[in-house]
Amino acid sequence: MSAPGQDRAAPGARRRAVRTVTVVASCLAVLAAAVVTGVRALGQEPTVTLLANWTGRDARYFREAVIEPFEREHHIKVEYQGSSAESQVLGADVETGTPPDVVVLTGPGELAAYAGRQQLKPLDELIRREDFSESWVTPLNGHVYWFPLKADLKSIVWYPARTPPGTLNEIAGRPGQWCLGMGSGATSGWPGTDWIEDILLQQYGSGAYERWARGRLSWQSKEVKRAWTTWGRLAGAGGHKALVERALLTEYQQASELVTADPPRCSLEHQASFIRDLGPWKKADGRYTPSSRLIPGATAHDAWEVSGDLVALLHATPQARALIRHLASAGAQRAWVAKESGFSVHAGAQPSADDVGAGWHRSLARTLLDKDAVHCFDASDAMPPQVRDAFAQATIDFLADPGERHLDDLLRNLDSLSSPESLTWLNSVCDHGS
Repeated sequence: MSAPGQDRAAPGARRRAVRTVTVVASCLAVLAAAVVTGVRALGQEPTVTLLANWTGRDARYFREAVIEPFEREHHIKVEYQGSSAESQVLGADVETGTPPDVVVLTGPGELAAYAGRQQLKPLDELIRREDFSESWVTPLNGHVYWFPLKADLKSIVWYPARTPPGTLNEIAGRPGQWCLGMGSGATSGWPGTDWIEDILLQQYGSGAYERWARGRLSWQSKEVKRAWTTWGRLAGAGGHKALVERALLTEYQQASELVTADPPRCSLEHQASFIRDLGPWKKADGRYTPSSRLIPGATAHDAWEVSGDLVALLHATPQARALIRHLASAGAQRAWVAKESGFSVHAGAQPSADDVGAGWHRSLARTLLDKDAVHCFDASDAMPPQVRDAFAQATIDFLADPGERHLDDLLRNLDSLSSPESLTWLNSVCDHGS
């Protein structure tokens, strides 16, 4: 994990580090598959295996709020495995024939690929469709294969409470004021994909966004290319070498620390709602504004990018089916988001008018559930895995070299990766309000 103070390393070193981390993650994934095999060999039944991305404190909270109540009620043991490289872990598990019974992933595109290979089990009889809007339980070949356990709102920019709101546009025009960290282990680059996705959504609306996220709008189109160049100018790519190196060498969760440095080294962060619970934004009493107010050329009205932790079933054992019903219940979802200060989009898990909480949290929840707003799922998460991963890597390469010829090469390559007919694309990624 790179720290912000290591700014003098070359961008090329960052790219090599990203690829090295990916190789290491793949090795760890093979080890994890062996662990799952060992657990099952013990014959401790009834047992259900669960893979998700929560580790450390988050894993402890998840166990306390969601898993332990299930174990007490159903007398079923949950063997939980948390990994920040869960995509690699799951891939290795599937390859060795030892996949978990239940998995929680952030990418519907990745889940769609597994469903296309008939490695997921339909959930039609285990969840109630009326509990979730169709944008969250997108049908595939007539069946539902996943549902959201937790959701986050994107398309927002955080700023310290001390900042006069009337100065935000002026501040946004200075690249040095944006807090940006591109590092995230095996998934490095995703903060850049979030930027480009949101810019496209705000500049051209949900129609263009959805065509692109479904593989029907070329990466080389004027709309998509404009989103990349807009982000490059905001991030200082091309003319601010120190800023680019800082972004490439900073882990995404460390970017916020620059807000509370003495003196502050940045004051705006384009990041999802979860970032408000990290220490720096708590200390800065973080406020938010819709990104549409700060993105140059934004024309969309009330359009929001969203993301979620999605639950899917690989083995339909009685224990796994019981866990799916539990995770899809209003009670479990309410308990989890209360522990994590997150959000649920389950119709029955919403807070009552008497519930108290931070004003920013209530406001974000209302936006996330607003039936008149347009919500679009994170485009890279909705894309086939190989396209998603190449997109993330391309954002790193673009920051290091934002030249037009290099950008054209990156976009041409992404078009070639998006073209095979064997890829599984989602039927939709946006709802369109009421």
